[in-house]
Amino acid sequence: MARPRVVVVGGGFAGLTALRRLERRIPRGRAELVLITPNDYMLYQPLLPQVASGLLTPQSIAVSLHRQLRQTHMVPGAAVGVDTASRTVVVRKISGEYGYERYDRLVLAPGGNTRVFDIPGLIEYGRGNKNLAEAVYLRDHVLAQLELANATDDQAERDERCTFIVVGGGYTGVETAASLELLCEEACRLYPGLGGHINWHLVDIAPRLMPELGERLGDSAMNLLRRRGIEVALGVSVREVTQDKVTLTDDRVLPCRTLIWTAGTSPSPLIGSTGLPTERGKLKVGADLSVPGHPEVFGLGDSAAVPDLSKDEEGALCPPTAQHASRQGPVAADNVIASLLDRPLTEYRHKDRGLLVDLSGRDAVARPLGREVTGLPALALTRAYHMWALPSGPGRARVAANWGIRALLGGEVSRLGFLNRTIDTLVDTEERSQYLAPEQAREKASLVLGD
Repeated sequence: MARPRVVVVGGGFAGLTALRRLERRIPRGRAELVLITPNDYMLYQPLLPQVASGLLTPQSIAVSLHRQLRQTHMVPGAAVGVDTASRTVVVRKISGEYGYERYDRLVLAPGGNTRVFDIPGLIEYGRGNKNLAEAVYLRDHVLAQLELANATDDQAERDERCTFIVVGGGYTGVETAASLELLCEEACRLYPGLGGHINWHLVDIAPRLMPELGERLGDSAMNLLRRRGIEVALGVSVREVTQDKVTLTDDRVLPCRTLIWTAGTSPSPLIGSTGLPTERGKLKVGADLSVPGHPEVFGLGDSAAVPDLSKDEEGALCPPTAQHASRQGPVAADNVIASLLDRPLTEYRHKDRGLLVDLSGRDAVARPLGREVTGLPALALTRAYHMWALPSGPGRARVAANWGIRALLGGEVSRLGFLNRTIDTLVDTEERSQYLAPEQAREKASLVLGD
């Protein structure tokens, strides 16, 4: 009897934790495990803002998949189409060539992309902070604006370069604004003439910052940001972006050459290309993470509409967070094995362990197990959690070393030269145009397979 072939798409929190469980639960040689991912590392995204600020080195949060997965065959590329009839995934390899991977069970965990809206100028002039390239580029960009502002006598240009706007009042937006504002404080020691001229803005269309934290902690975070000089505007979004100004929906026009867009995520375009059922743009799955009508396909992570059984609200879905993705992975793995053995599947049920937000410096807010904590105790809890959650011994050592160096010796304020290669738009690194329509995937699969 042929060994069953389990193909996992995506090497993020969901895909990695699913494969780690599969490797532990399936005896060696009893199944073929395949991972399709464009990168050979899992990105620990919660610490990306600290990479953008230079507090952490990029390698610290890039978890080697080769060290984590010893029985899995890795295909370096992106899944761009799925033909469910022939049970085939079409892969565009990092070389640009197309290949295919047959499957008996398919686990779709491709993660999410930056959510954008039809705002004039956003794609051209917005900056993201969703991957390592964007984080390192963003740091260089911010420091370059300060250098250029310090070198000019044109007050209008100086105002444009010294104004920074972060859009998105979630965890990424808040931590990105806090981290980069601290970087600017350190840079101002080199450019004393800019002191008092740097303006940071955090805007969000929602009425509260990070509503999941609760009203008291959300207000505490907002007050901490404001004491650091970050202007927080709620119920406000962006109307238009140009090279040197940003127009907000409250009719303010701000001179600005740096708009950082962190306003949530959208499902991977792969989901829409599969022809599988969707809900709110995400892959529709049951509480057992299987796709209705396709019991051989499982979905999890940011691009799956996973029912949230912890809430009484009808139709509630699990939010796209690392905490959910990393817990859905083992459940999906167990259900893949159960489906191969014709056993009952189990449902994914989430038990909230709390939320933590690192505001850089000595500021943090946390709600572990329902308790509200601020200040240094919150910072200690937050960093202890990251050390526990980061699934890499070398990564933990690097993160701890980086934190220690910053605490004892301070940080280095210098660009790394990434402005010499251009990331032209907000979404170009996500390559949205490469995904195939269902009929294209079927045709591509038939050509490769010779059917």
